[in-house]
Amino acid sequence: MSVIPFHLRDGWIWFDGKLVPWKDAQVHVLTHGLHYGSCVFEGERAYGGGIFKCTEHSERLKQSAELLDFDIPFSVAEIDAAKRLVLEKNGIPDAYLRPVAWRGSEMMGVSAQHNTIHLAIASWEWPSYFDPEQRMKGIRLDMADYRRPDPMTAPCRSKAAGLYMICTISKHRAEKKGYADALMLDWQGRVAECTGANVFFIKDGAIHTPMADCFLDGITRRTVIDLAKRRGIQVNERRIMPEELAGFEECFITGTAAEVTPVSEIGPYSFAPAAITRAMVDDYAAAVQPKAVAAE
Repeated sequence: MSVIPFHLRDGWIWFDGKLVPWKDAQVHVLTHGLHYGSCVFEGERAYGGGIFKCTEHSERLKQSAELLDFDIPFSVAEIDAAKRLVLEKNGIPDAYLRPVAWRGSEMMGVSAQHNTIHLAIASWEWPSYFDPEQRMKGIRLDMADYRRPDPMTAPCRSKAAGLYMICTISKHRAEKKGYADALMLDWQGRVAECTGANVFFIKDGAIHTPMADCFLDGITRRTVIDLAKRRGIQVNERRIMPEELAGFEECFITGTAAEVTPVSEIGPYSFAPAAITRAMVDDYAAAVQPKAVAAE
């Protein structure tokens, strides 16, 4: 099956305050965001025309930019409205949205305080991140070679494009070996996250998940923690060492793209998706339904 490259697709993209035809939403090759990673983004999903956690994502986008020392020249309310506009214009109620902000091309060098800050928002149809037939059986994860960086060396609380370079490398290496994704450790060798999703483990009826202090505290992660607590399930946010993986019974990952996806294997360790994983899959699916989204 042939895949249409993103730059050749049809539709509309919101670009610096106005809707433009999809193919016209372009930037110059000497854009600072391309050369120096001065770029932040969000990944969001719409269900039945409602964008899940819309404002929360817009707030994080603004915060990410501030951590990279630039200010997006649109308010949270304006970003929310722009996302809804592009979703409506493209006519895809169940969609993935990608707001992205970056420094422009006025200055080319590490220092670029006076570059124009741009913002674009696109939406397109994107089903499950993983193979639907395999998803509920549990995906297989490799162990990544690269680690999440020390928070003193990178703005780890920003959803910054540059921080995903090692994620792309790690996911490519995992896929070449037949895995769906890779589990990354943190800079001190503790369990951190996957290349684009947070990770959760279950043992003796309780959920355990790594402390999000050197990687992104995902919005889906926080949603699932809240859903688990509503069920009365104990959630332990703590340091998790790799050798502990042998003792966990269930495992799942969370993210806007991944939603809630069970895991059956991480390297030499096996897991069996069971009651708590199924409950989180079902509860999250219910939470993102249009009625629930409208209440956000």
